[in-house]
Amino acid sequence: MSQQQPQRPQDPIKYGDVFNVSGELASKPIAPRDAALMQATENQAFGQTQKGGPAAVMQSAATVNTSAGLVGRRDISDVARDQGVSISETKVGGNRVITESVGTQVVGQFVEPQVPMNSPGMALQPDAITIGEALEASACSGAGDKAVDQSDAAAIQAAEMRATGKNETEPAGLGATAQSAATRNTRDLAHKTTLSDVLVDAREKLPMDKVVTREDAEGVIGAELRNKLDMRTTPCGVAESMAAAATLNQNSLWFPAGEGSDT
Repeated sequence: MSQQQPQRPQDPIKYGDVFNVSGELASKPIAPRDAALMQATENQAFGQTQKGGPAAVMQSAATVNTSAGLVGRRDISDVARDQGVSISETKVGGNRVITESVGTQVVGQFVEPQVPMNSPGMALQPDAITIGEALEASACSGAGDKAVDQSDAAAIQAAEMRATGKNETEPAGLGATAQSAATRNTRDLAHKTTLSDVLVDAREKLPMDKVVTREDAEGVIGAELRNKLDMRTTPCGVAESMAAAATLNQNSLWFPAGEGSDT
């Protein structure tokens, strides 16, 4: 009995398959030079390719397309060639809102905390915001009534692992509860579990807690983005609450005498 060979994809992965875009771009295959352009643009803007960001998604799709022989290794879409790719930045409060585009179509938008890396000798004020407090803030925000989906569950799981220092989800913990809620919400359209339902009293539900840092915020942002088709963080959601907490914590840094100050 002969074994069946795995079938190659019949159609290339298009922008519309992985991003929430429309019009001409949606039907364009993601080509290697499109991905290279976005990667170079991210490197120039951020100093590195963003984990789970548009460049990483485009690179993965382009690799599949070229491996299957559906696009050439030097191919570029006419949208990327003629209109280019871009990254723009606006400031909202103490955070940077980053928008990444191919031509005129937005392929990703997220909030990045405008926080410098911590230096030796810095200490945080006792009232610095913890991960548990940031999660509770998202429960009480405008996103509190949002039905939990996979992007929320991934962000909560990432936040929990940051708080506990473990690379796994706690059994019956916040992350596991969020994942169960996201799965249940896809099946039960009448009774949705919301972010507020999951994250109320988050501090009490976490076995351990810690102050939110830039690295914590970036890890949660990446987890949320990787699980959203439109590559946009939820307004006032888990990732944005973590970003806001990281910014506030950095603004509360205390320097020992003689360090970090000209006075």
